[in-house]
This record gives sequence, C-alpha cells and structure tokens, in this order.
Amino acid sequence: MKRSESAGKAPMENLSERDSRHIWHPLTQHKHHPHALPIERASGAYLYDTSGKAYIDGISSWYTCIYGHCHPYITGRVAARMQQLDQVVFAGLTHQPAVSLAESLIEILPDNQEKVFFSDNGSTAVEVALKMALQYHFNQGRKKDLLLAFESGFHGDTFGALSVSGLSVYNGPFDGMALEVFRIPPPVEADPQQTLAQLGKWVDTGRVAAFIYEPLVQGAAAMKTHHPEGLDRILGFLRTRGVLLVADEVMTGFGKTGTCFASEQLRVKPDLICLSKALSAGLLPLAVTTCTQEVYDAFYADEVAKGFFHGHTYTANPLACEAALAALELYQSSEIQDGLKRVMESHREFAARMEGHPMVAEIRHIGAILALDIRIGAERYGDLRQQLYQRGLENGVYLRPLGRTLYTLPPYVISQEALGQIYSTMESLLDYCSGLG
Repeated sequence: MKRSESAGKAPMENLSERDSRHIWHPLTQHKHHPHALPIERASGAYLYDTSGKAYIDGISSWYTCIYGHCHPYITGRVAARMQQLDQVVFAGLTHQPAVSLAESLIEILPDNQEKVFFSDNGSTAVEVALKMALQYHFNQGRKKDLLLAFESGFHGDTFGALSVSGLSVYNGPFDGMALEVFRIPPPVEADPQQTLAQLGKWVDTGRVAAFIYEPLVQGAAAMKTHHPEGLDRILGFLRTRGVLLVADEVMTGFGKTGTCFASEQLRVKPDLICLSKALSAGLLPLAVTTCTQEVYDAFYADEVAKGFFHGHTYTANPLACEAALAALELYQSSEIQDGLKRVMESHREFAARMEGHPMVAEIRHIGAILALDIRIGAERYGDLRQQLYQRGLENGVYLRPLGRTLYTLPPYVISQEALGQIYSTMESLLDYCSGLG
C-alpha cells in the first residue's frame, strides 16, 4: 500500500527530491551531495533539465555520446530492429547484428585482431581480457598469475578491473583482496631505461601473464598522456618475453586520440583490445574484447574445460549491436570526420592561447581531448572540484573536473559556438581559482 500511495503522489513532487529518497548514485558521497540534477531530454551536444535549461555536454556523457545525443540515424536503426528482434541468448545462437558488427570491427581494428567476444560495459570487457590472458597460459600448462599495469591507471570497477587499476580513491577499501599486480610508471620519455630494467626483473620470475594499459592517455588519471616511443619500447620488450599485451581502448576508441584507435599510433600492436563506451554511441550498454588468432587457438581444443566459460545474459544484445553498427557507419561518415577534425583544430588553437596563462600549470591535448591543470591544490572529489563543477553548470556547461584538472571531450557534432562556450567557461573557472589565491 505504501508503494502505491507513494507512486500516486510522486509526479507532483520535485524529481530531485524523489531521486534522493531511493537512489544511490555512483561516485557520490550523498551526505555532501544529496541531490542530482534532473535531466529530461538530450539532443546533439546538449542536455536539458526539467526546467528547460540547456547544458553543453562537455564530456560526451563519459565519452560515449560522441555523435551527439539521440542521433536520428542510430535511434531509427534501433527502433526498426526492435520490431524484429529484441533479445536472444547468445550461447549456441547468433544473429545478423552481431555477425555484421564483428565483421565491421575486424575491418578497422589493428590487423592482428581476429576474434570478437561480446559483453556489457568497459569493466566487463577488461574482466574478459584478464581472464583470457590468465587462461591462455593455463591452457598451455604455464602457471602465470601476475599482471602488469600502469600506476594511476583505471580499468573499471569490477574486481579484476579494479585490481589492475591504480587509483586509491577507488581501490582503498579493497586492498589485499584482489589479483596480484605489479605497477610501473607511465613513460614520459622515449627511452624509459629504469622502467625496462624493473620489468626485466619481474618478467624473470616467470609469473607475468599480461600487461594492461591505456594507450597514449590515461582517462581517469586526469587525461595524463604517454610518450608514444617510450610506450612502444615497453610493449616491444614485453612482447619478446611472451607477456600478452592488453590495450584498454574503452575511453580512447573511435577517434578520441585522432585515430580510430590509439593503438594505431604505436608500432607494437596489442594481443587483446577492450572496447565499450562510444562503441554503441551511448545508446545501449555494449562492450567487446577482441584478440588475435593465437590467443583464440589456446582455447580451441578437444578438452571442453579449455573453452572460455564466461557469459552474460545480455551478451551481444541485438539492439545494442544494431546501435553499434549504425555508430560505426556514422564514425566513418564525412559529417563526423569533419566534426572531429574541427574539434581537434579548435582544441589546438585554444591550447595555444592558454600557454603562459598564470593559472595553468600544464596543458595536454591529444585528438578530441583537451585538459588543463590549474596551478592550485585540489583533492580529486574535494570542495574546490565541486565548486568548479557547479560554476560550470551555472554557465550552461556540464564538465566533471578531476581534482585540479579541467578537461573536455565534446561530441564531434558540437557547434563552434558551443565549443567557444566550453572554452570561455574554462577560462572563467581559471579566473575564479585566481581569486582564491
């Protein structure tokens, strides 16, 4: 009775108040932030709240909606597919959207990739890759139970993905409960000799199964970038020692770094690749883990137990696959490629203008990603970060600062006017911080 009475009254109440009654939001300390901003609709580069106010989505809703929100080409394709096929078990069955998507991905991925395994999100794509890497060695009679990862990396929230992540704000309560991982500093130079020497000692133990890395840029680590030659040196060394290379392209995939995949800008290609986020353009949850024929062959055997026994209920959901197919077609269109180039050039111009700004400690720009470090101390989820977030909203721009880092990765369809509003908002936030000094 209580629930039905509440349901009857709910529409008359403020949506944010209703939300706070029952919903537990991610990455939120609700004692400090009890209310969420209610969004009613989205279109193109904009989000609209229940009062009708518009906000530029400056981070493409966590790097997913890079073709803009509710793109009619994608929603139209999914609506049509919905009338024909909604969900089907993917164990022993298959369907055209999954097959076509796998074929389309293999065509554009690094040329050593051959097999596609479907899952639901970035964390699960990483879980799949880590389990594949560990079982790859196990199936061949080798006990390799250690993983390598970068310091300050982030690969997801599930336990395997959390294990290889290196941000204490996420990992702290679970120290000592996860997989064993060695961490190395991301390369900031072309010849990371000290790191290579340390890697040699670890690999000599004979226990290292795989190295997982975010190629060229670490998203959750405030868009920290790598030296590509230094990363290639690390990857090349590990390749010669039989360590599987796992590229986490969940954030970087589909043009974010200027090429479709960041791995294209490196000489050494990964053995496994994790994709999600923009894969389905933010419309429906979908992820894939791809691998080489050599990895797949280690599971192809007469012994049933050597198969990869991992599966999710919504594996290769037909609607999500259809969204991804439409998204891939959009990515390759002149509309999107021209938009991406325009965003990249605008970022370059703004970054050049910000060089020498008294409140900018560092500027990082790669592809559609632009990040500014403010010359001021700030905790990752502290008071200053919250002030900057709120002031961005007041300016009509949705940004999620990471501590003292302001960054943007906007939809490729964003207008020049909206891009200018993002930049002017960033400048106003720098001016605000200057006043705090």
